[in-house]
Amino acid sequence: MTRRVPSAAAAAAVAAGLAVLASCIRQEAPAGAAPAPAAPPAAVSEGPEPQVRIGLQVGATSINVGGLAPLTVTEPDGTPVARIAAGETWRVVIAGQALQLVSPAGRAAAPTDGLGVIAEDPHDPVRIGRRDYRGSVDILRDRTGLTAVNRLGLEAYLGGVVGGEMGRRDSTDVEALRAQAVVSRTYALRNMGRWRVEGFDFYATVSDQVYGGVQSENALALAAVRDTRGEVITAGGAPIDAFFFSTCGGRTADGTEAFRGAARPYLRSIADVDAGGVPWCSLSPRFHWRDEWSGDALRAILARTLQETNLARGGVGAIRHVATEGRTASGRVASLRIVTASGTIMVDGPQIRRVLQTTAGDILRSTRFELRETTRGGAVSFLVAEGMGAGHGVGMCQWGAVGRARAGQRYPEILAAYFQGTELQRDY
Repeated sequence: MTRRVPSAAAAAAVAAGLAVLASCIRQEAPAGAAPAPAAPPAAVSEGPEPQVRIGLQVGATSINVGGLAPLTVTEPDGTPVARIAAGETWRVVIAGQALQLVSPAGRAAAPTDGLGVIAEDPHDPVRIGRRDYRGSVDILRDRTGLTAVNRLGLEAYLGGVVGGEMGRRDSTDVEALRAQAVVSRTYALRNMGRWRVEGFDFYATVSDQVYGGVQSENALALAAVRDTRGEVITAGGAPIDAFFFSTCGGRTADGTEAFRGAARPYLRSIADVDAGGVPWCSLSPRFHWRDEWSGDALRAILARTLQETNLARGGVGAIRHVATEGRTASGRVASLRIVTASGTIMVDGPQIRRVLQTTAGDILRSTRFELRETTRGGAVSFLVAEGMGAGHGVGMCQWGAVGRARAGQRYPEILAAYFQGTELQRDY
């Protein structure tokens, strides 16, 4: 989906209107605005829980709004526009350079720059599309469509993140859930305002953290957030770059293997194995994997991905040879050499996973793999990749955290293993 810039004025106006309306409904002062991104990161200090803004939809042609509870829709200045009854679904559509609210009967309100949506009871969620979200929702006109932004407290946001990132687990995994809650909170505080120019702090996808709203919550995830409330990982008194990923395959990666400029003392490759040498993440369904390509599929995929990554222009023709070149300190592929009818192309670092995509169109699971090729008539006729792990490999291995939790490790011990030399600190 194309990312566009919503009107900053509309965003501010809708936020102000929602704050006024919320204070009337709740009979209490509205929460403050989310802080600006910290660059360099601000030191951790005692304070109120931050508010966050999550981009749920960007560039949408229309947005459905409703829910199981009554909602109030306002203009940017807080003037009520409509009341959406429980169980009803209304639509927000594009109206020239503005937007418009349309009832189920087809009646349209006057065009406006933005709308705010809030439940009459603040404990009830707002439904956007097919998902329910806590807090309130702003709907803004962006350059090509509509943007929906969920505003809520950081802790409520984390309830939908921990469940979204870790799925439904059982009580033996609670320490891994607590570790994820602290890592996700640290990520949020470190990166607040990352997408401010687009009108929000974070995407609800893997571009930041997977956030599925109420449907992603579960009892253990919510308890993990409560149990660690306000706790963040710090270095030098500031929130760290808290990277995490699915499965390391037995060894994590240095920060610079996946991210330029990520030379942090706490983002070092570690052997993520138990005392017997067994990887903590060996229980992951992604620990071992295999992908394969026919010659035609490989040629079609590389012709597309090499252009998308600006590594080749025009057609690449026949694929003569594909081979790995060198290994990083953690044993991952450093470069991929692709010999085509048009010449040799070197693919380095993180781009490898984007270039050598699967036949399903997904990025390669990890760069920890071996290749075997079959050639016929001077071209690759079949390619097999066999690998270990999933994700970029930097920071906390989520399945490793699960393995450690099941072995009896507490979340401070888990976090200290993946982010060595850091401290746990309470922010609020």
